[in-house]
Amino acid sequence: MVLTLNAYCQSDELIRVGVKHEPPFVISEEGKDYGGLSVDLWKSIARQQKVEFEFVEYNDHLALIRSLDFNEIDICINPMYVDEIRLKMLDASLPYYVSSIGVATSKLSRTQVGAFLRNFFSYRFFRIVFILILIIFIFGTILWMAERKENRRQFRPGIAGLFDGLWWSAVTMTTVGYGDKAPKTRIGRVIAIVWMLTAIITISGFTGSIASSLTVQSLGRSIEDLDDLRNAEMIGSVQSSSSETFLRNHDILPDILYGDAQESLAALATRDIEVLVYDKTVMDYFIGLLQLDNKVVLLPVNFNQQYRSFLLPRNSPNLPWVNSLLVRNINEASWQELLLKYNLKVE
Repeated sequence: MVLTLNAYCQSDELIRVGVKHEPPFVISEEGKDYGGLSVDLWKSIARQQKVEFEFVEYNDHLALIRSLDFNEIDICINPMYVDEIRLKMLDASLPYYVSSIGVATSKLSRTQVGAFLRNFFSYRFFRIVFILILIIFIFGTILWMAERKENRRQFRPGIAGLFDGLWWSAVTMTTVGYGDKAPKTRIGRVIAIVWMLTAIITISGFTGSIASSLTVQSLGRSIEDLDDLRNAEMIGSVQSSSSETFLRNHDILPDILYGDAQESLAALATRDIEVLVYDKTVMDYFIGLLQLDNKVVLLPVNFNQQYRSFLLPRNSPNLPWVNSLLVRNINEASWQELLLKYNLKVE
């Protein structure tokens, strides 16, 4: 926990301002004064109200919420997401920024050959092939068991007969039709009819899945809604964030959770994960700051629009003047200049 004092007036009251390093809203650099959109906005409000304050830095949002609940700080100026639970515990200012949960993916390979080979040796492709072989083996084994006594010449006993059944099943499914092996018993022919009908449906579905796994177009990872997100592989997010809560509330379990946006975007750039779900504004800021435009793409999709506010302890006497001055500041032309300063835009 770090304390930094900034005095702006002659007031007996010292406002304790909770912050957490969260660019571009709160930027904490060792040896430098705090910066960021929320910090600059708060400094303007404090200067106009002529109050004295100090920053109290925390490592995570949960610690900020706890300190507000126990009146250890007077206000939190991080762009906190306001939900029903927090409103029952705390007071919230009027919103000063609207953002949403966004989705970023790693960019495609520049060569079609590389993209094809990467997908050919992917887990998804081998899973499809394994399931297909398993189905062929099951039907081949069933037919062999029905034919092995009455049709010993084509379906030999023992392990060799199992391979005969596997061969028949594969040839029948692919409609090659060599005709070297065919059932002769009634039960065997019934099984063959069932397999022929099943194979038509099976091969159609699996052919489409395999083709999709191998084509370059499948690498686009087009995510337009929650169903697309549920079908995505290797999803990452930031621990204890509203994005993680959003995913879990919609029965989507992130594969990996990271400590902050920078760490998660670095993992996405190196393809440790394929999809990153986090605050769209923050991701957009860091993609530009870290120059990841050639490795990461922010998709044009928004989930769960969120209103960001300052949070105060319940029944805080500071809420009226904070709201009044907050509205005044965001309605001034300088607010747009401040947004441009941090490369932000209102959604």
